[in-house]
Amino acid sequence: MRLIVGLGNPGLRYAKNRHNVGFVAVDAIARRHGFPAFRDRFKGELSEGVLAGERRLLLKPQTFMNESGEAVLAAASFYKIPPSEIVVIHDEIDLRPGKLRVKRGGGAAGHNGLRSIDARLGQDYWRVRIGVGHPGVKELVQPYVLQNFTADEISGWAAPLIDAIAELVPLLLAGDAAAFMSGIARRVTPPAEQDDEDVP
Repeated sequence: MRLIVGLGNPGLRYAKNRHNVGFVAVDAIARRHGFPAFRDRFKGELSEGVLAGERRLLLKPQTFMNESGEAVLAAASFYKIPPSEIVVIHDEIDLRPGKLRVKRGGGAAGHNGLRSIDARLGQDYWRVRIGVGHPGVKELVQPYVLQNFTADEISGWAAPLIDAIAELVPLLLAGDAAAFMSGIARRVTPPAEQDDEDVP
């Protein structure tokens, strides 16, 4: 896995939104592993460094969520990176807050960033799905994901989860998704107000 993409919307207005958790995770990975400052490339912000013993690219598309695929395709094409070597980190409303899942391939499940990437690269890339919970009503999903994390969410699970992702991402890049997920599960306790099942 050579290209790690965090999904979000550009600008301070969106910086702390639930929808921007992919950006937050990629920033944390960059800090943890000593990547240089991001620079403007491929309709996004790009940083290149060494992670798990190999050169890796970190990308934050700056096209707004609905056109994320433009930046991912541009970077992947330039560096000749196949979809199977791309990891996309994104928010997932169908997982309870604090839960994390990793999978390769699959559908977009209504996520506009994934839909844009699927349209340009196909579906054979890795997804790191960060659960942010569901507001309970379909019509409230958009305003919900565009709201900032609450202080309780940040201290309770979001900050520990992001820290764990940054620490353990070498396991994922080495091909051990199971160890990556189980390591995070040992470090992060999701909120207790919901049961352990995924949100329907």
